[in-house]
This record gives sequence, C-alpha cells and structure tokens, in this order.
Amino acid sequence: MRVGEGWFIPYIRRHLGRFAIAALLGGIAVLCAAALLFTSGYLISKSAMRPENILMVYIPIVLVRAFGFSKAVMQYLQRLVGHDTALRILSSMRVRLYHALEPQAVFIRSRFRTGDMLGLLSEDIEQLQNIYLRTVLPIVTAVVIYAAGIAVLGRFDGAFALWMALYIGILLFIVPMVSLWIVSAKQLQLKRGKRLLYQQLTDALFGMRDWAVSGRSSRFHEVYDEAEGHVMRVERSLSSWQSWRNFFTQNVAAIAVVFTVCWAGAQAEAGNLAMTYIAACALVVFPLMDVFTSAAEAVDQVPAYKESFRRLEQVEAAASVSGTSSGTSSGTSSNKPLQTGQVVHQEQKIQQVHIRLQDVSYSYEGAESSSVSKVSLDIPQGKRIALIGRSGAGKSSLLNLIQGALVPEEGQAEVNGQPAYTWGERIPEIFSVLNQKPHLFNTTVANNIRLGRTAATEADIHQAAELAQLGGLIAQLPDGYDTRVEETGQRFSGGERQRIALARILLQDTPVVLLDEPTTGLDPVTERELLATMFRVLEGKTLIWVTHHLFGAELMDEVVFMENGAVTMHGTHEQLMSESSRYRKLYELDHPQFTL
Repeated sequence: MRVGEGWFIPYIRRHLGRFAIAALLGGIAVLCAAALLFTSGYLISKSAMRPENILMVYIPIVLVRAFGFSKAVMQYLQRLVGHDTALRILSSMRVRLYHALEPQAVFIRSRFRTGDMLGLLSEDIEQLQNIYLRTVLPIVTAVVIYAAGIAVLGRFDGAFALWMALYIGILLFIVPMVSLWIVSAKQLQLKRGKRLLYQQLTDALFGMRDWAVSGRSSRFHEVYDEAEGHVMRVERSLSSWQSWRNFFTQNVAAIAVVFTVCWAGAQAEAGNLAMTYIAACALVVFPLMDVFTSAAEAVDQVPAYKESFRRLEQVEAAASVSGTSSGTSSGTSSNKPLQTGQVVHQEQKIQQVHIRLQDVSYSYEGAESSSVSKVSLDIPQGKRIALIGRSGAGKSSLLNLIQGALVPEEGQAEVNGQPAYTWGERIPEIFSVLNQKPHLFNTTVANNIRLGRTAATEADIHQAAELAQLGGLIAQLPDGYDTRVEETGQRFSGGERQRIALARILLQDTPVVLLDEPTTGLDPVTERELLATMFRVLEGKTLIWVTHHLFGAELMDEVVFMENGAVTMHGTHEQLMSESSRYRKLYELDHPQFTL
C-alpha cells in the first residue's frame, strides 16, 4: 500500500459528491471573476468611445454588478462546502484514531512517547484537512479552468490556443513538479524538527521539577534552542525558495498578459475582433493566472502530508493486529497488541479470577534482552502479590502481559484458564489500576469518581468516597461533590488525588486491582495512611502491587523480586526474612528502626 492510501483515498471516495460540488463552485467563482474583468474591460473601452446613449453600455454595467455579486456568492458557497467536507473527514479521522488506540490504552504509553501522541492529535490530523482545502480542490479547479479556457480559446484561434496550452502548462505542471522536488527534503526536515520540538517540550513539561531540582535547566534550554534554531533555518531556506518561485511565476503570468494583448491586437487589426475587446482580453487573463500560479503553492505541503500519513499508518499498525496473528499459540513472536473481542465470553459479572503465568517471556522489538524472562506465577482470587524491583526490571511489562496488552513470545499468561489477551473488551471488568499519577478530569469530584461506573447513583458515589476516607475533605469543599477539581486535579494534593482514584476503583468493583507504585512521590505519613486505607477497603480482592521498596511488604501474601526481567527472589515475607540475607538487608534499609 502506498503512503497515505488508507487514510486518503477512502475519504475521497466517501465524499466524492461533495468534492465535486466544491470544485464546481470554485470553477464558477473563477469564471465569474474572469467575466467580471472581461466585462469591465469592455465597458471601459466602450465608454472611452463616448457612446451616444448610456443605454449602449447599460447591459455591461448590469453585468459588472451581476458578476461581482456572483463571484462573492460562489466563493462563499465553495468555502462553505469545502470546509464542511474537510471537517467531516477530520472528525472521521479522529474517531478512527481513537478506536485504534482505545482498546490498547494500557499499552499505549509503553509503545509510544507522549510527544508522538500529541503530535498526532494536535498536528498531523489537524493538518490533514489542508490536503483537501489547499491542495486537492485548488488543483482540481485549476485543471478544470485550464481545460475550459483552452477549449474556448481554440474556437477563435487553434494555433494560439495550442501555444497558450503549452505555455500555461509551465505554471500548471512544470513549476509544481520542480517545486515539489525542491521542497520535499526541506518540508520533511521541517516536519521532523517540529515533531522533535513537541517531544522535547512534552518531556520538559512533565519533567520540569526534575530539571529544576537537578540544576540542569540551562542544559534543557541549550538543547531546545538548538533544535528550534534548526527548524528556523529550514523555514528561512524554504521561505527563500518560495519567494524566488513566486517571482518567477508572476513574471510568467505577466508575459502571458503581454502575449494575449498582442494576439488580441492582431485579431482586431485583421478584423476578427472588435477594438473594444482588446482591454477585455487582457484583463481576463489576470484571474485565470491567479488560479494557475497557485498550483505550485498547492503542492508544497505534499511531503508534510505524506509524513503525517506515514505516522498515522505506523501507529494504527502498532495498535492492532489481525485476528489470525492474534490467536497464535505459545512460542509465536508478536510485538503488537491484539484487537479486542477475539473470544466471546458469557456476559455475566466476573467475581472470581485465577491468574496463572507459566514460563512467560517477552521482548520488545529491537531490544537486546528480554523484558520478561521465564516468569511463572500462580495468583488465585484474593491473593496479594508484591512485585519489587528497580526501574527497567520488567515489572510494568509483566503487568501488561497479565492484562493481555502484550502477547507472550513464550509460555502462557492465562486468566481463568483463557489466554489473557483473548478477554478483549472485558478486561476492564477484571482489572482496575491505581498508578503513580491518576488523571483527574476538569469536572466535578462526583464525575471523576463516577468514571469507575457511569451508572452509579449518588449514594454509591458517597459510599465509595467514605470508604476512601474522602468524606471529611469533600465536606470542606465549596460545592461539596459538585466542586470542580481543576485541570489535572490541581486543587488537590497527591494523596488526595490517589484517594479519589481509589474511590473510582471501589465503584468499578473488579476482582483484581493492580497497584502500580501508587505511593511514589508521597511523604511517609501520607504513604502509610493511603496504604492502610487501600489494604482495608480492598480486602478480598486480588492485589498485584508494583513497588520499588519493601515498606508494607509484610502485609502481602507473596513477595516477588525481579531483575533484568527474571524472578530472583520469591516467597512470603517471613520465608524471605529467614532464608535470604539480601532480603533482610533491603528490608532494614526501608525500616531503619527494624531490629531482628
């Protein structure tokens, strides 16, 4: 498949009628502009001859006004239809991208950088509306006007029509092709440079505190300024070429006007054309040349469109895979998430979940070593597991395998005897997640809690909030449960945001809760209080707690240490304390007051 075919051709076909109407209206608008100047030229020439009666020029006067109004009306209708079509396509593209990514929401952050996602949503799809408004429609209109103009001119003088067809072809075909060849490399550099700026700026926003604390803010400024400087140099080079190209096309258009005047004069001298039409023929060239000279500008963005199409295709391909490859057995390599709904389960509430991992291994594409290597775990309903290890040890990858966001390359990851990835859209009925930075939407406290179960009643929301020990906090808010949390939950502290997210989980009421380092960044007192609340209200649920230290490990049924994707220590807290000197030392570091 050619680049962009899947994200371009289908929308053209679906809205072909609307595009045809928009192109027709655009062509009529140009013809109205040409007729306006043609009639104006005739009126000026006729008036200069001092007609005996104003009625001799009355019809041209009426036509000038009629064509003037018609031009404005046709331009408005063309833009109305064109923008309506482009926005319909834009909406379809956004929905398509959302449907491609939403089933794999758990997997997105492990596969794509946040800056890439922002680039897709805020630049690529937004920019693709221009391919229809600024490229497709102008070029189609120019070709239609070119064919119609040459055909009309051919009725008067076939030789001159052929000569003008070749000459105007320079503007309509040769210049755009040369411009596209020159601009392609520069546009590609510009597109990639802007994408890099998106990524760097995103990293800076999310890591601003770390930059400041480390005292390396100046280093970020240097790197960002260097990348921005490169983008600006490319933009200046591109602008310089476009200026020279525009200068050339305007001169070509001016020469076309001179040729037309000479031709009209010769026709008048030969008696084939009235003298009053010489100025009219000269003026009619100007609106037509505007259409032809804009063809080069219309193709300038084609390289940027192709890059946007390529990124959309890559993301869509990475976010889905065919059902055939999804259902492969153990030992088949797959680095992509699965399409949802591959196995149809009976629609009944899932209350008991048994998770079993048998020699599970997984490695990301291009990685030198496995992220998860030969891991086996047996987690019946209600069991509490602590996954401990430093960053990069494979904990997050293991969670993705358990949730079915990744397919094991070797071994089996099963939920109630079925491969985890085959549960598809029912995964949210099995797993709920409390991570480091749960997102709070800029709406009310009640709506943020209701996200756990949209059909929850006010009483359900209040009960969940009380269990999460939010009752006192919410009572102090200006509007209680109807208080807005502000953007990203800025109204609340880290611990309070985690409690709101905990209330969501209680409403969701899944049998398995994944705790992905939910206390990271909290002070020790808040951490102890939050952990105590979580372990109390989540009694009876399966807990898989990802953490990087051993505080609270004694409350878990099993402790699993991971290093380089493999399990290095595994057992109960008491068992490891008695059998592993390394575990005792690590526990002492997290509990300075501890003595054996």
